[in-house]
Amino acid sequence: MGARRPPRHVWVEEIMGMPVSVHVRSTRATPGPGTEQAVQDCFSELREIDRLFSTYRRDSDVSRIGRGELTVRDADPLIAVVESACRVAQEETHGLFSAHWRGTFDPTGYVKGWAVERTARRHLAALVEHEIAVGINAGGDLQLFTAADADWQWNVGIADPQRPGAATATLGIRDGAVATSGHAERGAHIIDPRSGRAAIGVASATVVADGLTQADVWATAAVVAGFDDRAWIATAGTRTGILLADDGRVARWLGPTQIDIVAAAA
Repeated sequence: MGARRPPRHVWVEEIMGMPVSVHVRSTRATPGPGTEQAVQDCFSELREIDRLFSTYRRDSDVSRIGRGELTVRDADPLIAVVESACRVAQEETHGLFSAHWRGTFDPTGYVKGWAVERTARRHLAALVEHEIAVGINAGGDLQLFTAADADWQWNVGIADPQRPGAATATLGIRDGAVATSGHAERGAHIIDPRSGRAAIGVASATVVADGLTQADVWATAAVVAGFDDRAWIATAGTRTGILLADDGRVARWLGPTQIDIVAAAA
């Protein structure tokens, strides 16, 4: 028989219009000291970020900026932090990502990954001092932590867009982030900021990086670039990833290097 898996404790809340869950692997039947409070503090900060950045709330700072009622400078200080970071991301992706392409500030494609990484590092990362591992899942995007001396890794399944409910690959990760973007589940909702048209060609792009901010930006950029333009991989600074094309082709990379491209089945 295999080793007994450590107890798992899970908290789930609906935040930013999606289920957000925190998973803790522990040596105990109940969470360790301070764990419950850390999880609730994480959720609370995520709700506050959503209050500031949601494009679905008329009273959010971002919505008020869009209507011309508020400036970035006069908004909550976090708005300026994200606005500046979005400009850096646009430059680093050579325009594959943009929060300004419509002529106003809309950080929807950036703020989820940034918010989850920020709150996870502020409230959850230190839990591995007395827990085995802790991770947060926001709509399928993950930020994961594992105690340095723990015999544990997170096994993350990558959904196969051609076969609903099946996985095309499994990644083993101790610490880091995983983000997936594409139109396999939500349709062609990702817009190429260079043309204003829906990005096509990539059914799913999964990116592994140190932090979810970076992983999320590059997953979106990969979809916008399309399957045949993978030059961005060399300078993105990601750990690894996988692209699944609409026609069934698969491309994988490790660090800055593409390691294989699998043609579509005949």
